[in-house]
Amino acid sequence: MPVGIYISVPFCRSKCSYCNFASGVFAREMAAGYVERLYADIRRAQQTASAMGGIIERKADSVYLGGGTPTTLAPAQIERIFAALRQEFEIDATAEITVECAPGSLGPEILEALVRAGVNRVSLGVQSFVDAEATAVGRLHTRAAVLDDISRLRAAGISNINIDLIAGLPHQTEVSWRASLDETIAAGVLHASVYMLEVDGDSRLGRELIAGGTRYHAHFVPDENAVADSYEQACAQLGAAGIAQYEISNFARPGMESRHNLKYWTRQPYVGFGLDAHSMLEGPNGATRFSTPDSLDNFMAGAPLNRTLVSPRDALEETFFLGLRLARGVDVKAVSARFGVDVEAEFGDVIRELESSGMLEGEGGVLRLTPAGRPLSNEVFERFIRIPAK
Repeated sequence: MPVGIYISVPFCRSKCSYCNFASGVFAREMAAGYVERLYADIRRAQQTASAMGGIIERKADSVYLGGGTPTTLAPAQIERIFAALRQEFEIDATAEITVECAPGSLGPEILEALVRAGVNRVSLGVQSFVDAEATAVGRLHTRAAVLDDISRLRAAGISNINIDLIAGLPHQTEVSWRASLDETIAAGVLHASVYMLEVDGDSRLGRELIAGGTRYHAHFVPDENAVADSYEQACAQLGAAGIAQYEISNFARPGMESRHNLKYWTRQPYVGFGLDAHSMLEGPNGATRFSTPDSLDNFMAGAPLNRTLVSPRDALEETFFLGLRLARGVDVKAVSARFGVDVEAEFGDVIRELESSGMLEGEGGVLRLTPAGRPLSNEVFERFIRIPAK
């Protein structure tokens, strides 16, 4: 099966207050060494996979450069990454090739480099079309810059555009959120991702919210009920505009679902390169997952990979909690046949409990999250993961 390739680029022009990714603002000279490290790691991909107990097919049908902000790299650095990919892998002529971009960072030379590299999909980290909201969390763009980027991308031949939005940003109201959704629809993009603000200790804003402080505009963050309402509004408004929900956080016009991200949710093989990059490959003894360090210093110093063998039980649980992310749900009969297990015996009690609580619904042998279950999906998933093996 063709592999999906993920490239992590952790460099940003500024660190957004809500961000909990392994990314940040680093000295520009670090990028050159990082790209060389990427180049070397890509060229030895087969050896690394073998050492981890996995097998990489040379054919790839999706490439995704994420971050961070890959478009902070110099054009020559982007081209060097793609040169390494094409030397090591056979990238299908119809492959989906995505690059994440912070609006306003897409200069003419970078755009030309993306086109030369074969990029055919761009994900814009908009988060909000309301300038005051974007500024409050450290975004450097304006609504006008977003619309200009979209126009220039289309003029360059890249029409497959995703817009990221976040429900729950400081100062966000029902009216301003509706305005961001309206702008997304009016822009005519083919894909949208809607995330609810994460409150955890891995971001500055999250830590401030937990502490009950006021820095980073934390006291202007909407409450949980308002955020949940915003998520439901997005599902309804985007769906009515023909941008259908196909995954908890993702919406697309017909046929424009993210092929790369679908690999994650359907447990297809993928390999990651760069800081805090994850891989999942099949091997002679089953699936294996491995990841690089999440510290840039440790990554550049060649710290060892973290490896986890995926047991048959792990694979079964993953099939449920990843498959339930998708609107199409999980085909129980197909899972039973694939793993040679009685799903009723393994998960029947939990499934019935989640159905009675309104979190899951079953129809024609397919299980799906209900609209009420989607905002609480992590609680549903934990019920499958925590069941002890029999």
